[in-house]
Amino acid sequence: MSVDTSRAPDRGGWSRTQTHGTTRYGETATRAQGPGAELRATRRSRLRRSWRRTRQRLRRVLARATNTVTPVGWLALGAALIGAALGALFGWVEAWFVAILFGLLLLVALPFLLGNRAYLVRIALDRMRVVAGSAFEVRLEIENASRRPALPSTAELPVGNALREVPIPFVAGNGSVEVPLAVPAPARGVIEVGPLTLARQDPLGLLRREVTWRDRHVVRVHPRTVPLPPGSAGMVRDLEGAASSRLTDADLSFHAVREYLPGDPLRHVHWKSTAKSGTLMVRQYEESQTARAAVLFDSDLDSYAGEDEFELGVSVAASVSLQAVREGRERFIAAGADFAVARGRAGTRGLRELPSHTPEQLLDAWAELLSPEEPAPIEWLARSLAESRRSLSVVTIVTGSVPDIARLRRATLALPSGVAVAIVRCEELAEPTVRLADSAVFYTAGALTDLPQLQLRGSKL
Repeated sequence: MSVDTSRAPDRGGWSRTQTHGTTRYGETATRAQGPGAELRATRRSRLRRSWRRTRQRLRRVLARATNTVTPVGWLALGAALIGAALGALFGWVEAWFVAILFGLLLLVALPFLLGNRAYLVRIALDRMRVVAGSAFEVRLEIENASRRPALPSTAELPVGNALREVPIPFVAGNGSVEVPLAVPAPARGVIEVGPLTLARQDPLGLLRREVTWRDRHVVRVHPRTVPLPPGSAGMVRDLEGAASSRLTDADLSFHAVREYLPGDPLRHVHWKSTAKSGTLMVRQYEESQTARAAVLFDSDLDSYAGEDEFELGVSVAASVSLQAVREGRERFIAAGADFAVARGRAGTRGLRELPSHTPEQLLDAWAELLSPEEPAPIEWLARSLAESRRSLSVVTIVTGSVPDIARLRRATLALPSGVAVAIVRCEELAEPTVRLADSAVFYTAGALTDLPQLQLRGSKL
């Protein structure tokens, strides 16, 4: 049986199949599209893209215009619109006068924003770390990338919490100038310098146009420190460790000789004693222990009589910990504090360890230290240090003048036995004293310069 499967287009645009002389329209149909339909679709797509670009440009222009008008300018614009509305509705001459006056003020302010300064700005600092009480220098290197000269102007430079106005002199075409700026650093902390902003505004302050260069730097102001006597950080004066009461067969500190036992190394045989006694004798040593120092800082502002006393405590803790780093001691420097920049490892129960691989890294951490909003008490911090299971030989606790002796004694009870404890109470202008109580040395420091002498007096107790 033969089947005719030829297909022919219908007038209506439908395709049909001829089978045995019968015609069947397909269930799916395809409309014929000519070149005119494709052209219309292309035009619609272009119009949509053009409208999208135009809308984005209008949004940017509106955002710039909104940022250009100052609060005083918005007040003047509102007064002009309200005056024009009242004058049109009620025919008030006074309202028209107000509308025209504020409208003219806005029109006069527009020419002050025209033009652009093709500046290339770089902020250079002579140093990135300073000590509290000193200063550093900021140099603004300004280059005019245009052939046209740039008239003098005034720029704004954020320096910490302050906003400095920097006068920029006349810059010739394709020329450059340097503007030095001395910045004092009276207190410990972090000072952010930049970004530089050049503003244009009219004399009345109605309109303002700003251009900002994103160059910025961070200067860390270290706390003041004093050099301490050698070994004061760990209370040991040898380079390899302090000899303990435990005896061992191999170490550095010689103790005595004893009779040879099976299994003793022959290299430890003391031949002179063997010749005198006629019995094989070997050397015996005292086990040496390397000082493992810990510095615990009480960062609770309520423990201090004021901010100056708190800064004295930071300087004392920084001096003790810096001495431990310089001596290469195994150390653990911790505080229950926050930091201006993410620093330190979170410990147990609010105790944070300060990084101390290098002196600069340690002083950077002390510069960024902040008192937390909900600080832990000193007893809590001492208990957290004991629960850290660290092998420590010396613990120095630095606090303020508010905690009494009984409270500090309770804090020392949480520490393991056999650990030498030194507690430094910072009290401004107090008489420096040293005393021994419950196997702990209590220092009272009235100034930072008292600390070296206190350390020497405490080592004799």
